[in-house]
Amino acid sequence: MVVILIISVVAAIVLPRLPQPESTKLKSSARNLATGIRFLNDQAMTTKSQYNLTFDLTESVVKITRHSAAGDELPPDDAFFNRPLIEDGISIEDVVSSLRGKAAEGQFVVPFGPNGNAEALMIHLKGGAGHYTIIAYPDGGKVTVQEGYQEELS
Repeated sequence: MVVILIISVVAAIVLPRLPQPESTKLKSSARNLATGIRFLNDQAMTTKSQYNLTFDLTESVVKITRHSAAGDELPPDDAFFNRPLIEDGISIEDVVSSLRGKAAEGQFVVPFGPNGNAEALMIHLKGGAGHYTIIAYPDGGKVTVQEGYQEELS
């Protein structure tokens, strides 16, 4: 009887503190997207190539393509770019650009050239009631992940 009581007390303390699966997917997606943006910026600068980061805001999908010397849009060489950066059930609420403003529907294409990303970006991800904000700064590759819906692109 005492063992059962101890187990139930421990369960009552531990279970509410365990992360919800949706919040785990949201945090993982935010980190994956931030890592992808950093890596894409480094790849574009290292290879002196042109890449596009395309946000499909309707389908909540992120796609990366590279440009050939002839200007054709091709799949990226690196296998990292071919994996999904955002998990199922997580949506891209909007993308805010320092140069082009806010977009909440359709496609939003961000070019990455030999100098990396030329515009500051703020991407809002949503999963259930939770939000994460990814901020990508131009000219240097710095990307931050912040919990919540951040309003200001600084």
